[in-house]
Formats: sequence, C-alpha cells, structure tokens
Amino acid sequence: MSYIATSLLALAALALLLLAALHLGFRAPRNREQSTPADRGIAYEAVSIPTFAGKRLAGWLLPVAGNDSSVIILHGWGGNAELMLPMALPFHRAGINVLLIDARNHGQSDGDTFSSLPRFAEDLEHAVAWLRQQHPQRCQHLALLGHSVGAGAALLCASRTSDLDAVISVSAFAHPEWMMKRYLRPLHLPGPLLNLVLHYVQWVIGHRFSDIAPLHTVCRIHCPILLVHGTADTTVPVEDARAIAEGCPEATLQLIEIPEAAHDSVERIEQHGQELVQFLVRHGFSGGTSQPA
Repeated sequence: MSYIATSLLALAALALLLLAALHLGFRAPRNREQSTPADRGIAYEAVSIPTFAGKRLAGWLLPVAGNDSSVIILHGWGGNAELMLPMALPFHRAGINVLLIDARNHGQSDGDTFSSLPRFAEDLEHAVAWLRQQHPQRCQHLALLGHSVGAGAALLCASRTSDLDAVISVSAFAHPEWMMKRYLRPLHLPGPLLNLVLHYVQWVIGHRFSDIAPLHTVCRIHCPILLVHGTADTTVPVEDARAIAEGCPEATLQLIEIPEAAHDSVERIEQHGQELVQFLVRHGFSGGTSQPA
C-alpha cells in the first residue's frame, strides 16, 4: 500500500474516531436534584410537562398568590432546577411566580437520544405552552431566563414567538461555531478536519449554527432583552456578550457585566438579583411581597 493511501486511511480513521467522540459528547452529564425548594422553606409544586415524542419534563413551580407575572428558568449543560434555584429566589421574593424546569436528559426529566441548544428551546416552548394552559392567570406577563446553553435556547425560543414579554440571558455564547472552535482548539485539528466536525455537528442537531446563534436570534426578538455575563467567565468570555449586544443595535437590549463572576457563578449573579427583578418591573411585571399560593 502506498504512503499516500496509508495516510488517507489513517486520516479517515482519525476523522471517524473524532466524530464518534463528538456524538458521545452530545450525551449531557445527568445530575439529579438532591434537595427541593421545601428544604429552603419555600412552598412549591412538582410538575410534569409533556414535550416531544411523549417525553416529559420535571419542574418546580414556585407560586405566589394573586400575582399574574411569571418567569420560566432553564439551566445550562449538565445542570438542573436545583442549581438554578439561587437565581430564582430574587424573583420569588419579589412576588413573581417562578417555574424551573429540567431539560430532557437532565435532572429528573426523561432521557432522549441527545441534547442540543434547539432541543433545549423546544423544551422551553413546551413549558411556556403548559404554563399558559394550566395557569393562565399567572401569564399576563411572562419572561424566560436561561443560563449558558439554556440562555441561547431562551433567545431562540423568544425569536420564534411574539407572546413573551422579556428574556434574560445569563452567560450565553454568541455563536455555536465560536464555542465549538474554542472547545476543539487544544486538539490543533487541521482546517479540513475542523470543517468536517462543524458540518457533522450541524447535521446531527438538524440546524445551521448561524440560524440558532444568539448573535443573530436577538435581532428577531421583539420583547426587551437583558444580557448578564461575568467578567471572569473563561468558558464563554464576556466578549461574546458584548458581541451580541453590539450586533443588533435596533434590539431593545441591555447588558449587565458582573465583576469577577465565572461561568457558573450562580450565587454571585444572585447578588445582583434585584437588578434582574427591576428589569422585569420596568417592563410591566408586577412585584410585591411573596405570599404562598
């Protein structure tokens, strides 16, 4: 066998191994909740929400009696509702209903073949439909809040509907291709192989990166948007948030940078919870003293 043929076979084998590894990488790590809001003295309802292919999402509803405003909160990759509870508390204390959900393959929700930003968005869309159907009195004003991949999903979901009143994006990456290249940079892949990987991922998830990139979806959103990002984020640098904010100047968009907050600094961002609450209040959400429902 010639040297060229051997090299081509070796390259093909490497590509197949890399693609197989990437496919396995779509299996999000499942971290199940170890406590509930009741352990913090918060009244809640455990809910089950239908989504695609007969799958069901687990969630916690933190109700507030007599309040007609709600925020739906979605975690990031490998996260769950419990990890997002600190971020939910400022809204609940302010008298706003909160629904925390686990995406498919996460927390207590059903499993599926793989996870992706578009599938996170699908789960959010079903959570919105469920809340409007089951608790219409709590949906006079409705916002989405997502973290990381969940933030990109919240922006994608909002770009496909006109009946949301606000979106809060925490630590979103600007473009999936940027994120993939950052992730793959240590492998020093040659250009053709890197392009193959990027095309393969788009084929698996069934969407072009440019169509689902927060950098572009914000331009299709008609409600107010709040971007929140930590300046010490090494997973998704704060420059991504600045690129999103600058990429669509006509959008009703505000950026808050949290000093020294890293990618998963939920508790540090909670310290700025009042700013997030005031963003919603400025856009018509009713607050007050939290009361059990």
